[in-house]
Amino acid sequence: MRIFITDCEGPITKNDNAFELCSSFIPGGDLLFRTLSRYDDYLALEGKIRDYEAGFTLRLVMPFLLAYGLDVERMFRFSFESLSLMPRAIEAMRFLRGLMPLFVISTSYQPYLKALAGLIGLPFECIVCTKLSIGELRLEERIIKRLREIAQWIISLGEIEHFDLEIINRLNEVFFKEFSEEPISQIMRSVHPIGSKGKRAALREIAKKTGSSLEEVLYVGDSITDCEALREVRLSGGLALAFNPNRYALQEAEVVCLSEDASPLVVFGYLFLKGGKEEVIKAVTNWNEEYLLKRGVPPEWLPAGEVGLIERENLEFWSLRSEDFRKRVRGVKIGELG
Repeated sequence: MRIFITDCEGPITKNDNAFELCSSFIPGGDLLFRTLSRYDDYLALEGKIRDYEAGFTLRLVMPFLLAYGLDVERMFRFSFESLSLMPRAIEAMRFLRGLMPLFVISTSYQPYLKALAGLIGLPFECIVCTKLSIGELRLEERIIKRLREIAQWIISLGEIEHFDLEIINRLNEVFFKEFSEEPISQIMRSVHPIGSKGKRAALREIAKKTGSSLEEVLYVGDSITDCEALREVRLSGGLALAFNPNRYALQEAEVVCLSEDASPLVVFGYLFLKGGKEEVIKAVTNWNEEYLLKRGVPPEWLPAGEVGLIERENLEFWSLRSEDFRKRVRGVKIGELG
């Protein structure tokens, strides 16, 4: 059975919910999140920390969010009010659900995905995301004060492009020593992030549950947390699609799509259902209205997006082009995040 699996933020929405929560609830929180996001990238790619994976930023920032008064109810309300959908995303998701089983695997917090699920008409059991168990957590004033001190120290570092050893050691001391002790360790344990390896595991579980092989999976991703799943699908003969991606996702995908709306997702889904990856590859090399209509693509879904096959020779071209496009679609601050 062919199935469609997609990330949420990027293909469906323009948000980065965790970034927006930090920006809205923590003074200087946009800089705090960007710094911890880059630290997360460092740990995932170079840090050699056991069991650490890309996407754990959502665990790193949670103590600070709680210290500034956030709770699950406020997260849900904020998420619902701040949802920024890609144009045609609702119609695209509903159309795709009529074609084949549709699933969302997202690193984003559960309240955000619950806010989104109803809008796109997707049952929550078809969504895998970062779960929280923070409902009963109450912080003492001294812990709140300490967390706010650490947050302001990280913010005071300013915009960091490359971490030096001194800063890395200090951040490691905070997050792998101080935060490993009670009561802050309880907060860290209350966040169950779906990072890069978590997405790969969820992909396998969904395929098993639906009785599908990975060759029958179309996976859409856009960021570093999608790399493991994109690689798994690509190497298994399925379709690994990078949608308005950063360079990390591009390196593991086979097809790239740049679009200001979600309509190409319908085209890819329709063609994949019709003839699998081969049908999609042929369309990518003949991406024009006449060809797509001949292949049966509904005229109301003819896309204006730019597509291409990713090869070693053109990887840098697509990386530069896509990262610039990504910033225009989602905004510079969100577009720059890993």
